[in-house]
Amino acid sequence: MREIVFDTETTGLSFPGGDRLVEIGCVEIVNRVETGRTFHAYFNPGRPVPAEAQAVHGLSDAFLSDKPRFADGAAELLDFIGDSPLVAHNASFDFGFLNGELGLCAREAIAMERMVDTLAIARTRHPGAKHTLDALCVRFGIDRSRRVLHGALLDAQLLAQVYVELMGGRQIGLGLVREVSTEAIAASETVESTPRPPRRFRPTAEELSRHAAFMESIRDPLWEATAS
Repeated sequence: MREIVFDTETTGLSFPGGDRLVEIGCVEIVNRVETGRTFHAYFNPGRPVPAEAQAVHGLSDAFLSDKPRFADGAAELLDFIGDSPLVAHNASFDFGFLNGELGLCAREAIAMERMVDTLAIARTRHPGAKHTLDALCVRFGIDRSRRVLHGALLDAQLLAQVYVELMGGRQIGLGLVREVSTEAIAASETVESTPRPPRRFRPTAEELSRHAAFMESIRDPLWEATAS
């Protein structure tokens, strides 16, 4: 099964309030294993980046000034996403910005049925715990040492690992039987068909005496009830 884990960075928290998407990072996983295929893009939001947003992701007006508008990269992004489920942390936020940008360039919104929210999964699996991406990385022993600032691609890569752990690990499906060569089977059969030599030892008189005393100490043994 193909899924896309993604993350976005924005100029703020409210698309209806005028904030815009400035970065998106996507990671492809198939059967909960990263394939190595990614999509990463920066976008010129067409508006200033507030200082508080820049403090989170480090993307300045100067850096974004020569980047394409979202409309110019939408086709490539949608081609990468395809019709796969989309996994995000607090996914309604990322979907809100992604679909908002798609709407501005007259493209069809992505159906919410395709949304997989790792925050909701984490709250169900680990109630009462912290559910930030950093906290989940700590819980699952995922190295987050490169995460000095928020970055869409890095966060998507970390989230892909978190998602796999939340869903119980990489093995899905029923393919649990390891293939064994015919040579290995033949060798195994040869070993099993060779009888073991008898173990050449006998209990000592002291061991027999101790065993008899132990048997006498058992009250109402089951074997006597069965024999009667």
